[in-house]
Amino acid sequence: MRAQDAIVEPAPRRVRAPRFRGVVTRLFGTSPARISITLFLVVIVVCSLLLMLPISHDAEDPPTFAQAFFTSTSAVTVTGLTTVSTATQWSLFGQLVILLGIQIGGLGTLTMTSLLAMALGRKLGLRTKLFAQEGLSITPKLGRLGEVKSLLLVVVLTSVSIEAAIALVLAPRFMLLGENLLTAVWHGVFYAISSFNNAGFTPHSDGLVPYGNDWWILIPLCIGVWIGSLGFPVILMLRMVGFRLRSWNLHTRITVLGSAILVLAGTLLWGAAEWGNAETIGSESMVERILHAFFASVMTRSGGFNLVEMTDLNPITVLITNMLMFVGGGSASTAGGVKITTMAVIFLAIIAEARGDQHVIASNRTIPDGVLRIAISVVMLSATCIVVGTAALMVISDRPFDQILFEVISAYATCGLSMGISSEVPPAGLYILSVLMFIGRLGTVTVATGLALRSRSRLYKYPEERPLIG
Repeated sequence: MRAQDAIVEPAPRRVRAPRFRGVVTRLFGTSPARISITLFLVVIVVCSLLLMLPISHDAEDPPTFAQAFFTSTSAVTVTGLTTVSTATQWSLFGQLVILLGIQIGGLGTLTMTSLLAMALGRKLGLRTKLFAQEGLSITPKLGRLGEVKSLLLVVVLTSVSIEAAIALVLAPRFMLLGENLLTAVWHGVFYAISSFNNAGFTPHSDGLVPYGNDWWILIPLCIGVWIGSLGFPVILMLRMVGFRLRSWNLHTRITVLGSAILVLAGTLLWGAAEWGNAETIGSESMVERILHAFFASVMTRSGGFNLVEMTDLNPITVLITNMLMFVGGGSASTAGGVKITTMAVIFLAIIAEARGDQHVIASNRTIPDGVLRIAISVVMLSATCIVVGTAALMVISDRPFDQILFEVISAYATCGLSMGISSEVPPAGLYILSVLMFIGRLGTVTVATGLALRSRSRLYKYPEERPLIG
């Protein structure tokens, strides 16, 4: 009997392993959206546990799990909302965990998984290449499927190069301001990674307020945030063809032009609204007011750094900021919001309808009707998430409606600007904001990808009938 048991026992193990792998594959490995969501959750949980370690925080004031989870979610989703001071609450190891979460969240989990496989000496299989291609939004014009490995390296090297350049500019300035070499280099690296990934975390207890008129610090941060908000498809296109506008694809044209328009419009509107506000920029010189307005315009679209208190803004400025946060940056970028191309497609559709055109046209290219349906779906689903999140926070917070709405839009758009609600709400509020940040980082991309892939052709067509609109 013992001999028979020794022969029979291993059999179920050999059968169960393939079954288990099959279940995992069906649940998480059937689409880039599923595996991306799963990996993001894993990274958030791991970072949360690391932040709970004694080595990560001040021993006299340990964080709760809700605070650690919120901070981890904010870092991985490159948002920047915080419940505690990054400089005082978290140790050097804790700040390193936050910075690692920002880098992983900025590059994307699918990209990081592919890079890990390459680092371990494994060849990228067909499914891994497809997932990486989907995660980076690589189009045939940017590269074929066989070139995914080289494009991954290009993306990483480009990101690291931009971050290194920003750090090399910032570190000497911090040294001139009195910091020692190691501290200045650390702060330069931290701000470089945080800015390029549109995260908004600051290693200083007072944030950027002490450097409110320091061009040497503010301009590199604006450049890093703006480049990061363009997205890797645009960065790859610019790397391939440079600034030859005729060689740009439609996505690059819309993203760069739309981003430039939003920065200019935001600077003019934000500056005009706050020009005479003594609590913000009203007491500054003309040049300093323009600098503050430009900085705010860049950061409100996802950067998250601020030079003034959000509670001191005029009501019209809060409205302008809400609109800029809602739009966000470019698709497949580190920025949040519903994305520039989404709003541009809807705007172009309105123009086409006003002109009586049958198709939506931009730069001598016809935009498919399916893209318009996806854009409308993304905007409506985003608005629904914001409404539900606002209602949920209103139940547990006594803050005014406009401040709660501001915080919710900032969380969903992964912007990071705050009116202080994140540091005041109970744990339930932190989890609500964490869900909003998570959906905002992955939700619109997942919905867009899912809707784009779900296409079915009918062999018949129902009779047309036009309902009354408006």
